Amino acid sequence: MQIKTPQTITSKQFLEIRLQTETICNGLKPEDTAIQPIDYVSPPKWHLAHTTWFFEQFVLSEFKDNYKVFHPDFGYYFNSYYNSIGDRVVRADRGLMTRPALSEVLTYRAYVNTQLAQLLDKGVSKKIERIIEIGLQHEQQHQELLIYDIKYIFGHQPSFPQLEYHINLIPETDKHNFIKIAEGVYEIGHKGDNFCWDNELGRHKTYIHNFEISNRLVTNKEYIEFIDSGGYKDFNLWHADGWDFIQKNNLTCPMYWHNVDGKWMYYTLQGFKDVDENLPVNHVSFYEAFAFAQFKGMRLPTEFEWEVAASQFNYGQLWEWTNSAYLPYPNYSKPDGAIGEYNGKFMINTMVLRGSSVATAHNHSRLTYRNFFNPEMRWQFSGIRLVK
Repeated sequence: MQIKTPQTITSKQFLEIRLQTETICNGLKPEDTAIQPIDYVSPPKWHLAHTTWFFEQFVLSEFKDNYKVFHPDFGYYFNSYYNSIGDRVVRADRGLMTRPALSEVLTYRAYVNTQLAQLLDKGVSKKIERIIEIGLQHEQQHQELLIYDIKYIFGHQPSFPQLEYHINLIPETDKHNFIKIAEGVYEIGHKGDNFCWDNELGRHKTYIHNFEISNRLVTNKEYIEFIDSGGYKDFNLWHADGWDFIQKNNLTCPMYWHNVDGKWMYYTLQGFKDVDENLPVNHVSFYEAFAFAQFKGMRLPTEFEWEVAASQFNYGQLWEWTNSAYLPYPNYSKPDGAIGEYNGKFMINTMVLRGSSVATAHNHSRLTYRNFFNPEMRWQFSGIRLVK
């Protein structure tokens, strides 16, 4: 990860970002925060504790004089995947932890908040400030993951609970057209002094051929046409892995969709509703995005094409699948120490998504941001933009 000369972080800014994580959990019952319905969905209580552990582990324990850890076992409970830090609870077992209780986790957050705010108020070095900035960026990533996980937890319950989150997609109403991009050599990757992750560096040149990219995302109406035309039954449209995946899991539509008496409905955080045909299709895997593109006689953009073209269209409703594997850029350098485990070790078997989504934290998007998920994942807010 790399921070480039951030402005001074105040305790007020720190506490505001931390409060947003708890705000996302408003309306949840304690029982809602402990459940883990599938291995890749973490309990909300775990998110609340893990993001707190980050600051305790990497800042307070290292740099605050006479700091006393809140609980000696929390490092084991709430470490995510940092092998260099030590043992941890297996990811799929996070939902087995009824203890510590939610109330104790919230006390833990308050304790660490107070200690770190005091540290900031006294003044910290640029080295410490860089780590705090990484921690805040990391927390904002977890805020989005929290929304994914809460929706999965509620969207797989028979009662379809509602939460009045103001997270809504808007219709793709722009007249559909394709933006032409001329072939040439373009520079890709982050530049400037603002924050970026290590995987956005180093900036490099790449040659791109002529292409045309859609000015809007694929809509639910267009995706229903794919379903009705037998898209989930035609193996010719799918990668072999994708075909095996939908057969094994008996998939016939995007996540959260249900066919009720011949009518498509889906779960939203505001409840169970009729599918709005004008909204962009959401919660599709890379496999489904690829198959849909094949159905339309088009393709997905590479992440480099997306970055070159993105200034000419509106993005930010959904993370957009690209046809690029998640790999290091030329001259990529993994940071030393535990924080070096954050991105580089996942550069295998994943695909890049670009842009951001309506669930993304404010000011947490940029043209060079590289999100990445395994090709079968669908619980994230993901959509499709086509290229021809």
